[in-house]
Amino acid sequence: MISTITPTSSLREINFAMNSIGGKERLREKIFRGERVTPEEGVSLFEWDIPALGQAADMRRAMRVPGSEAGFIIDRIINYTNVCTAKCRFCAFHARGGVIDPYELSLDDILEKVEGLVEIGGTQVMLQGGLHPDYGLDRYTGMLRAVRDRFPDVYLHSFSPAEIVHLSGKTGMSCGDVIGEMKEAGLNSIPGASDLLVDRIRREVSPRKMTVAQWCDVMRALKSHGMGSTATMTYGMGETPAERIEHLDVVRSIQDETGILRAFIPWSFSPARTMLTHIVPATGVDYLKIVAIGRIYLDNIPYIQAGWLTEGMKLAQIALAMGANDMGGVLMEEVVVKATGITTRTNMDEMIDLIKNAGKIPVRRDSEYRAVEIYRD
Repeated sequence: MISTITPTSSLREINFAMNSIGGKERLREKIFRGERVTPEEGVSLFEWDIPALGQAADMRRAMRVPGSEAGFIIDRIINYTNVCTAKCRFCAFHARGGVIDPYELSLDDILEKVEGLVEIGGTQVMLQGGLHPDYGLDRYTGMLRAVRDRFPDVYLHSFSPAEIVHLSGKTGMSCGDVIGEMKEAGLNSIPGASDLLVDRIRREVSPRKMTVAQWCDVMRALKSHGMGSTATMTYGMGETPAERIEHLDVVRSIQDETGILRAFIPWSFSPARTMLTHIVPATGVDYLKIVAIGRIYLDNIPYIQAGWLTEGMKLAQIALAMGANDMGGVLMEEVVVKATGITTRTNMDEMIDLIKNAGKIPVRRDSEYRAVEIYRD
């Protein structure tokens, strides 16, 4: 809470208020000088109002990536199975007896979906699934080879750190060796799906999934193979502001170490249809603060993505003035978020108009954030 001074304030209250105001101003100057903020300073940013936070974040965005471009990509998420041994409490997608029926896609199903993407000029495929108890490494490499053989130009940004850790446990291979086999089969990069990198929260909502240390190990293994990644953040699961900064600090530290993270993508948790329906959903203000604080704190990551899929198009548009500079994918298909009841959709024309109306220049990009086409008119 921001301190205020009234005619009846005590001397102690006045001193506290003045120190708070002075501390905020010193932090603002530090941010505008481009200096790295500490975890304690990061926590204090949650007390800032939206206009001040947005101004600071957009300035940091301009320092990190000058210009007014905002990118997007045409891609497709292919969820090849919802069978998952992790059974995370925050997930509305995994198969549950009497609630959600299990399914598995065949290779023909997968190839048909990739063909649909290629036909409209899409370039990136995200193969995503659960931790299937019966899938070995050969199942994964088989999917990769099938897509790579038929569509050699498609970029495979697929699977997840949790799946790598799962396969490592099943095969007895190191995470690095698992990734090496996948790279040989055609994998280009792995999304850094990280949920919330706070072990206290993970023990409560996803105890069967990987630990924070294991997520970091996968990032290091990707680095050893010359492969890139991203980092996500699923917030609003009962964490404190300090724990939100704890997540960001893990991301910043692993980026300092590896340099492989191309983007940061925050998502708000939607409790509907999950096993955490008692949690009050995060607000739009919460989202904008996460975007802005993410931009300020993650001074070593170039792209911050506006999460239109979970937040809606208008809020994502505002995020472009709060430090975000990418809109992610014009998704042909998405079923994990849809399982929570959120059904936001878009197309390329709408995406271009939305970016232009935010005062930005739309850029269709590739998976490595290189411009493919710039829409200036």
